[in-house]
Amino acid sequence: MTSGIEDAEGRAATLEVNPVGARVGIRAGTPSGELSLICTPARARELAAALSLAADEADSARTAEPVTVKASELRRGDVRDGDRAMTVDDVRVDGATVHVTWKSGAGRSWSQGYDADADITIRVVREAS
Repeated sequence: MTSGIEDAEGRAATLEVNPVGARVGIRAGTPSGELSLICTPARARELAAALSLAADEADSARTAEPVTVKASELRRGDVRDGDRAMTVDDVRVDGATVHVTWKSGAGRSWSQGYDADADITIRVVREAS
């Protein structure tokens, strides 16, 4: 899997993650260099969880004001405002009910149902598409 990303200065960068036999190969390339790792699937999951937690904390640190959105407008990656980081992992609308799967910074997941018009306070202000 290859993804185009930007580094902290907005320059183009790449991220590649692929199976390498029974291991996982990770390669991150930026204009200033490249980092390559080969690790076990368990280590790759630990790295992914650590990156997700760090991203949640960085998002919450840079957000000045929480915003409220309707449950039906939640998107994957939105972070719920509160004492602990809870990130939207999946959203499924079933008529007037929205089923949201949340993921904690520790990697735990759970689902919760909301009325589609319920107000949910999130930390991340999303940019217009």
